[in-house]
Amino acid sequence: LRDATPGMVEGARASMDDVTYRRARHVTTENERTREAGEAMRAGNWEKMGVLMNWSHTSMRDDYEVSCPEIDALVAIAVSSPGVYGSRLTGGGFGGCTVTLVKRDEAEELMRRLRDGYREQFDGKECDCFVTGPGPGARAVEL
Repeated sequence: LRDATPGMVEGARASMDDVTYRRARHVTTENERTREAGEAMRAGNWEKMGVLMNWSHTSMRDDYEVSCPEIDALVAIAVSSPGVYGSRLTGGGFGGCTVTLVKRDEAEELMRRLRDGYREQFDGKECDCFVTGPGPGARAVEL
């Protein structure tokens, strides 16, 4: 599906069952979001980046079906918090982690809200939070 477009998936929808269609729609729209995210990051357009992250999470939750209530709760808490541009599941899905783009000076408050909200919604269970930053990305490494 790397070379397919969302339009191609829509055009072939009648030949797919619902699950296959939704999975293909996720992959092709995620490919587009990834390209747009690169442009948004290069331009420093954090609002656009946040919108793309939120759409990505919705697609992973609804079309790819790899989220879970705990992750969805963390994303919901995050996107309702001051200074947050966007949030999404990260990793392989079915639990694990979220990544949230937040203004640096709001990060500590966001983590407090995530811990408190998670504990409240999930019978006292704790969630770990930490601040991280971008790395240099994929590149050739001389060995």
